[in-house]
Amino acid sequence: MSTGTTGTEPPGTEPRPPGDGVRTGTRAAIGVPHLRTDRWWLAPAATAAGLLAFVVYSTWRAFADADYYAAPYVSPFYSPCLAERCRTMHAGPNADLFGSWWAISPAIIILIFPLGFRLTCYYYRKAYYRGFWLSPPACAVAEPHRTYTGETRFPLILQNIHRYFFYAALLVAGVLTYDTVLAFRDSHYRWGHMGLGTVVFLVNIVLIWAYTLSCHSCRHIVGGRLKHFSRHPVRYRMWGFVSRLNARHMLLAWASLVSVALADFYVYLVASGAFDDPRFF
Repeated sequence: MSTGTTGTEPPGTEPRPPGDGVRTGTRAAIGVPHLRTDRWWLAPAATAAGLLAFVVYSTWRAFADADYYAAPYVSPFYSPCLAERCRTMHAGPNADLFGSWWAISPAIIILIFPLGFRLTCYYYRKAYYRGFWLSPPACAVAEPHRTYTGETRFPLILQNIHRYFFYAALLVAGVLTYDTVLAFRDSHYRWGHMGLGTVVFLVNIVLIWAYTLSCHSCRHIVGGRLKHFSRHPVRYRMWGFVSRLNARHMLLAWASLVSVALADFYVYLVASGAFDDPRFF
């Protein structure tokens, strides 16, 4: 049985467990941290900047608790309406579900579910592990941490609940689909309206569904446990469709992140009176 040593280690070098980092006596003695000469740091830096921008914006909007409804549009950060004060702003499209027994912005409660889905997403894990934790910062670049435990300890072991957040994400996408349908009504709740906000909501919901269905957990649920695709032709076609989406999971993750922020920002501009929603008919 191999002990992980070659018998030629320098004196005083003792084998260490696999989780003891990358710069140990059992690794190759290379003087420089890496041999890459390209601008490898651009990708993790851009990723960190993009995610940080969204975190700052969504935090501001979540705690604002204002300017999130402009008939017939409701911000995706605040939908469905949960508080009684939302009823007066959004009477008709969404009912008061739980009353107003809290004194915090309803967005703080609502965003737990879509953000939980994205935080535990396989792509976003890679993105913020590299962008913020440098674990590792890029391919062929050693991470600066001395120890490595992966996702086997708290809190990262909670990443394993991603599949359950996927079910919550389906409900969120369903609610946003409902809001998109309602975007075809005017401020008096009459059908036949279409404004620029309607287009913004349509683009957003398409990207939200594409990102949600491209999830690795969705692919596994649809066909990952089947042993014979020939016996399940319908699920095989569904699995093929989800697999094609899954190949673009990173692109859809970013596109849907931008679109949901733009949808909220559009509602904010209209609700705050910055401009009126242009109508097509």
